[in-house]
Amino acid sequence: MHFTGKHIFFVDDEPNVQKVVGRTLEQVGFEVSCLSRASDCLEQLRSRPCDLLITDVKMPEMDGIELLKKVKFSIPSLPVLVVTGYGDIPMAVAALKAGASDFVEKPLHRESFLSAVEFALKGNVRTHPLVNKALTKTEMGILRLILDGKSNKEIARLRHRSVRTIEDHRRRIMRKHGVDNMVDLVKRIAVVRMPELLEDR
Repeated sequence: MHFTGKHIFFVDDEPNVQKVVGRTLEQVGFEVSCLSRASDCLEQLRSRPCDLLITDVKMPEMDGIELLKKVKFSIPSLPVLVVTGYGDIPMAVAALKAGASDFVEKPLHRESFLSAVEFALKGNVRTHPLVNKALTKTEMGILRLILDGKSNKEIARLRHRSVRTIEDHRRRIMRKHGVDNMVDLVKRIAVVRMPELLEDR
């Protein structure tokens, strides 16, 4: 198993865990960015490439499930692997419902952990250059208006843009979500539609 060139974000507030997991992943060829807070992860995702996000569930400020939902809203095709405490089945189910590729239980065992990582990456097939790209602030705002049921013409008036520009934005939003029509777009993001996700950031 060797994954040279693949970049993983690992989010956990425990430095010792970061050190062990980071070393384990680097030994099989991954580039690893270890982050202590979910907010740092969201910030980094706006500007840095990522092939897989691995996050612990229990963290201060923002837990792993909330991070998962925010990531799936803005970068829907990015695979996310969630790390849960032993026997925490309700949390694992919540993670899967929110779009996690899989979950792994602590304590982490090297082989099973790396197998879960490999499985999550195999499901990340990019079919368009825009798939897996984060939505811009403008696109987030337009998506919020789309979800509110606004037409292209109404959005253009509210945003002081041409209808053609709004149509272009809608196409880019759909491409980034990996769908080719608005019905599928709404279905794709319905599971993570939360007020805080729809605010301009």
